[in-house]
Amino acid sequence: MAAPEEWIVLFSTPIYVALILIEFVFSKIQDKKYYSFRDSVTNLIFMILNALFDLTFRLIYLIPLYFFYQYRIIEFNFNAPLYWVLLFICEDFVFYWLHYVGHHVRLFWTIHVTHHNSNYFNLTTGFRSAIFEPLYRFIYFIPLVLIGFQPLHLLIMYSITQIYGILVHTEYNIRLGWLENIFVTPSHHRVHHASNVIYLDKNMGMCLIIWDKIFGTYQEELESEPPVFGLTHDLEDKSIFGEIFGEFLAGYEMFRRHILWKDKLKIIFKPPGWSVEGKTKTSKE
Repeated sequence: MAAPEEWIVLFSTPIYVALILIEFVFSKIQDKKYYSFRDSVTNLIFMILNALFDLTFRLIYLIPLYFFYQYRIIEFNFNAPLYWVLLFICEDFVFYWLHYVGHHVRLFWTIHVTHHNSNYFNLTTGFRSAIFEPLYRFIYFIPLVLIGFQPLHLLIMYSITQIYGILVHTEYNIRLGWLENIFVTPSHHRVHHASNVIYLDKNMGMCLIIWDKIFGTYQEELESEPPVFGLTHDLEDKSIFGEIFGEFLAGYEMFRRHILWKDKLKIIFKPPGWSVEGKTKTSKE
């Protein structure tokens, strides 16, 4: 019998395939440059690599999560609908901070950057995952298991919310009416993937946009400022290796070049763009 997460994959895969084909066909009919063969293949490779890492480490990081779960402070009724609603809200809140740190700490940006170094924005971009994120993502779930959420349920909910997170990767202007005040839309997420200065490090939520509005990272998509997708600088090495490790190698070169440990630590933990000499700028600057 298939595990719950396997059922989620079986359910979502044909939906992804159908929607990607529809988006691709419509974009071709309308002569919109939404797809590139090379970029789509790269996204597929990233998806496979991330899935291999995630599956490999899932059983490993369930061990510390179940260890902390024994010290939970609340005994939830798993069959109560409110439990799953609270789990959805709390898991999305935790993802917001995982995502926020991925944009504001160079160490984690070197991993997360693979999700942003495409100049295209379509449904396959949603599969352009941060390959090494599964190595530390579980740390953000520890507070939730201490509250009383079951570790396996966390992984199931994360898989469910990822479906929504992938589907907002489209240039088609799908509107949700008043629900746009609560949920992330393609418009919100186009802002997140844009390299325009006004859009940098905005709209971090996966499903709920309310966290961005609460914590000051919300930015509406402006008609006067069409999103330009990709990074603020062109990649020197556009191979798979360069897209995965390019930012890491650049950071390591800065780290190696400086002698003082206080400078080395700042290079690791300061935002992307920060430099000892001040020659480059962070997105805030």
